[in-house]
Amino acid sequence: MAERAPEGSELPVLLALAFRAMVDELHHRLAALGFADVRPAHGFAFVRLTPDGATGNELAAHLGVSKQAASQMVDYLEGHSYVTRRPHPRDGRGKIVVLTERGWACIRATEAIFADIERRWAGDIGAERMELLRADLRRLVYATGDDALPRPLRPVW
Repeated sequence: MAERAPEGSELPVLLALAFRAMVDELHHRLAALGFADVRPAHGFAFVRLTPDGATGNELAAHLGVSKQAASQMVDYLEGHSYVTRRPHPRDGRGKIVVLTERGWACIRATEAIFADIERRWAGDIGAERMELLRADLRRLVYATGDDALPRPLRPVW
């Protein structure tokens, strides 16, 4: 028998499952394109590193992790050629983490895959309903009225 969401919690579960379906397909397709070593949490780091990079401290704050955890992630991403460390332009002692061409290629592939998934979903439910869904979700997310995310988007650890 299939699991069912507890009464009253179906919407959060459906939102989470839709997100999970999108991310699972994304990573399956990224792997087929040669990006099998990138993980969902890395996408959250890539968001902070675009367009001009970030310090390790900035990345840690963005991800909601310790400096050590952020440094370990950067080590992994650097070891897989997604990022590189460069001298900080204003702090001679510091480093800034920036995306490499491979990192940017992964971002471009991700954007194309997400667009493809959205087009397919729009084909399933209709373009008008997809736009209404997007508008409704945007309205709920930005309910504070100041056109800013209520909190940083980060992985659920």
